Parts: sequence; C-alpha cells; structure tokens
Amino acid sequence: MSELVAITRQVSPGINQCELTHLQRQPIDLQRAQSQHHEYEQALRSLGVDVVSLEAAPDLPDSVFVEDVAIVLDECAIITRPGADSRKPEMEPIAKTLSPFRKLLFIQAPGTVDGGDVLTVGKHIYVGLSSRSNQSAIEQIQSFLAPFGYQVRGVDVTGCLHLKSAVTQIGDNLLLVNPAWVRKDDFPGMQFIEIDPFEPYAANAVLVDDKIIYPSAFPLTRKNLETAGIKLVTVDASELAKAEGAVTCCSLIFKK
Repeated sequence: MSELVAITRQVSPGINQCELTHLQRQPIDLQRAQSQHHEYEQALRSLGVDVVSLEAAPDLPDSVFVEDVAIVLDECAIITRPGADSRKPEMEPIAKTLSPFRKLLFIQAPGTVDGGDVLTVGKHIYVGLSSRSNQSAIEQIQSFLAPFGYQVRGVDVTGCLHLKSAVTQIGDNLLLVNPAWVRKDDFPGMQFIEIDPFEPYAANAVLVDDKIIYPSAFPLTRKNLETAGIKLVTVDASELAKAEGAVTCCSLIFKK
C-alpha cells in the first residue's frame, strides 16, 4: 500500500470563466484539458501515489486547482480561505475530503492565502506575499504551527501569481527558482537550480520522493534538470497553464 495519497479534482466545465491575474484570457480546450489532467493523475499513480479524484464542479471554474484550498502537513491540515472570493466555495468539499486524514484548522478573516503561495521545506514554511495572500494569514499559520516546531516566513513575490510560480522544491534543500520573481536570499541554507531565462514559468515542479513531475513545455530548463541528475516524469499541462495553473496546483499530496 502506498504511503502517499493525492487529492485531485476533475476539470470544471466552466474553466473558461477562471480567475486571471497576470495572463490574458485565451480559450481553453475543455476536452484537451481533461485529457491532460488524466495524464497528470496517471503520472502520480506511476510514482506510487494513491489518487483520490473528486468530481468536477461546473459552478467552480478554478476548482481543479485543489492546492490553493489547503496546506497539508503531517500534523494537521489548514483550510486556506483563498484570496479570490469566487474560490471560497471550494473550501467546504476539500475540508470534507481531508477530514478523515487530518485535524483541520481554518484561516479566518481578514486573512487570505492560496496554497500556491505556500512552500514547505522540512520545518520551514515560506508564504508568498502576493495579490492572493496577506500578512494576517501568515500570522495565523505561524500561530497554528508553532507548537509543531515550524518556522513561517513571508516572501515577496513579483511578476507572477503565486510563490510556487517562482520557486518549488526539487530535492533535499534544493529549489528550482526563477530569480526574476523571487529573491534567493529569502531561502537561507538552500541550494538552487535556476530556470532558463527564456522559460519564465518553468520553476513549478511536483516533488514525489526522489522524482519530479514536470511540464513538457520547458525543454531548456528540463535539460538543466536532467544534467543535474534530477529524475523527471513529464506531462503536458498546456491547457491548464492558460488558467494560470501549474503542476503543483492540481494536487494535494501527503502521507497517509
């Protein structure tokens, strides 16, 4: 039996009404997006992850991006209170799904935070100060997690929607980073692989054990990763990228 479980949610038929902050709206091919999401779930399964796939929500355009609604740690799960009002109805079904696995804690107003702004590396939690996440939420997260020994730090983000658009973990103390969008100095003690500057959105990857799930759209950065000995499982996420989504956005992965 796998030690890891991933919660995913099928692509909403209303995804063309998704929230957009930094990208211009382009038509999203629903059938192709659904096919790519299925490929993503299969990639998780190929890495030994048990996938809990929730039904699509036609009235919640962004609901495929389950990462934004929760922060799941070994000790508890925090339901986030997303920064976009249209996404707050996503909280209840994810809380219901997580409740058998973890004690739940809830961010309260005026706090807002998207899970895409939260990078956990061991006992260090970095929270992007973005258009979706604020200082009140950071203070609440610190209060929740201090008894468990976590250190929570706010990180300035520029040029992109979420912190994990700019930096993700790809190994022990190893981060994949776009230094134009986030400062490496905000991650003391970390090592880095920089994205190719011609691929600004290439810093988002899903770490599963010693491998990463990585978009096929960034061949230059992928070559750098392979040269560094990183093991990759590539997926096509091009349709979901039009909704400002990336590979981390589409799952909540945690130990059972």
